[in-house]
Amino acid sequence: MAAQADIRDVIKPALDRFEVDNGSFPKSLQDLVQQPADAKNWRGPYFKPPNLPIDPWGNPYHYEYPGKHDTNGYDLFSAGPDGKTGTNDDIVNWTK
Repeated sequence: MAAQADIRDVIKPALDRFEVDNGSFPKSLQDLVQQPADAKNWRGPYFKPPNLPIDPWGNPYHYEYPGKHDTNGYDLFSAGPDGKTGTNDDIVNWTK
């Protein structure tokens, strides 16, 4: 599925690179395309072209740091085809 591939192969590596460069994960996905004031070692933008990916249904991906489901990292997900978060069609980076 395209959303799972985006999460695993596009967004996760960008988040990981940000974390290596700056010592913590970003506060928002926007920090991957525009340097936050507290990111002194920022080497972005972490997406080329410098635009945030959108899910296959035309919606932005959701990101929370620290994560509620992955408490040692972050939660990253698509709201899925229905566009509503918290429903069964959400595509997530944690085990449901």
